[in-house]
Amino acid sequence: MTIKYLGNTDFELVLESFLLAFQNYFVTVPNNGDYYKERWKAAKVDFNFSYGMFDGEKLVGFVIHAIDHRDGKLTAFNTGTGVIPDYRGRKITQSIYEYALNDLRRIGVTHCALEVITKNERAIRSYMGIGFKTYRTYQCFKGTIDPKNRETVILKGVELEKVDWASLPNQDFYSWDHQKESILGSKYKFFQVMTHTSPESFFIIHPDTGYLVQFDVLNENEDAWNRLFSGIRQISSTIKTNNVDERLTHKLEQLNSIGLVNTIDQYEMRMEI
Repeated sequence: MTIKYLGNTDFELVLESFLLAFQNYFVTVPNNGDYYKERWKAAKVDFNFSYGMFDGEKLVGFVIHAIDHRDGKLTAFNTGTGVIPDYRGRKITQSIYEYALNDLRRIGVTHCALEVITKNERAIRSYMGIGFKTYRTYQCFKGTIDPKNRETVILKGVELEKVDWASLPNQDFYSWDHQKESILGSKYKFFQVMTHTSPESFFIIHPDTGYLVQFDVLNENEDAWNRLFSGIRQISSTIKTNNVDERLTHKLEQLNSIGLVNTIDQYEMRMEI
């Protein structure tokens, strides 16, 4: 078997291997190729620094990297690792990383990061063996929003390119796909919830899917949270939001209070190289 970078590999072959590797996973993954094209483009995936294990022409394992400067560090974020069922147990992920790390160092990457479901003990052991350490824990939610007191609120849309990101709270708590660098240029929409002509809270959502990437109140207030969820409901009553940092305890309490279900938890793991 041979390790090669994926820059010259047909997208459909990558997608086929990806979906096969994630069959019977802890969660059901989308199977729409356009979804991954959109998501990986926003995340800054670079297939020239993503790698696969090939058995002949068959792609049997892969590590898909997004490459970007985050927190002042050139980082390789593993946005998808998998091995197809017939090839598991052969330390393919470890072999790919051994190959990849020298290549990543050559272009100045100093940090690697990934996310893994907390119940996926086999993957966690594998990543720890490579050198990753747990950095933080996230909770994921989905369901139908049911605010305590439904209100009709005034929403103001703002173009993503005109958002004052420095004025938004808790930006350091968002995961890779939810950070401004991944949001800019995407199909998400930014809304402010207005009170007396001033923004009281905000949210960023994909209107077609109800996927919520960022949301928060500008000043902590129970009524403000209620109006925020009422505003989100005006765009989509059914939502999904991943990777809410467990340190944001009040935010988690608010999500639980409106009827959403905590579906899975994830670790973010990091490694210096």
